[in-house]
Amino acid sequence: MCHVPRLFKLLAVLASVVMAGCASSVARVDTWEGQLPATTKPAVLQAPGEIQVISVNGRNMTNFLIEDLALDYGLLPGENEVVFRYKTIWAKSGVVRNGESKVHVIESSTQVARFTASPDAVYGFEFDKPASRQEAETMMESFSAKIVAGNGTLVAVSEEWDGQSRLTDSRTPVPASGGESTSRPQEGSTLEQLKAIWADASDEDKKAFLRWAFE
Repeated sequence: MCHVPRLFKLLAVLASVVMAGCASSVARVDTWEGQLPATTKPAVLQAPGEIQVISVNGRNMTNFLIEDLALDYGLLPGENEVVFRYKTIWAKSGVVRNGESKVHVIESSTQVARFTASPDAVYGFEFDKPASRQEAETMMESFSAKIVAGNGTLVAVSEEWDGQSRLTDSRTPVPASGGESTSRPQEGSTLEQLKAIWADASDEDKKAFLRWAFE
């Protein structure tokens, strides 16, 4: 039997991979526009599947979201402003009525983390891991996430986003260099790109993706 909603979800995944063509690699989404100088070494922000990055330095990132899949974001060295949400799903117990979602969706308020990125540095998110849906719901009442450097140093703690940017300088677009653009299609077919993403995904991300795709 053909499940049309599932087909639409899979098509959405294909579209997300195609739209990520401006990333410098399959695994990383660059958050700037234009060509960086050759001497610039971007930082990387690693976002797990529970974190949905909405914008970086005012640039919309939702086109690149593949729900519940971890993504790396390339950051310009210097001041950065990352707007995001925490989202997790929990299976419903008991009988689910026809047409009703099979999962509970727990989502935080929109958060913002501001920090200064060092060239070629790697950063990640840290937050409490709830053991149950009830714990997740309680956690959302005062949710915040930490941004930590690769050596474990705390660089920022998120707060609720009020919609007001505090960037002191324009971060995007980057002035063009030599008339080239970074928005070039990636090599290989969409299928090959999907295979590459799947190969790099953890077992936990693969399971979360399959639950979402066939929900």
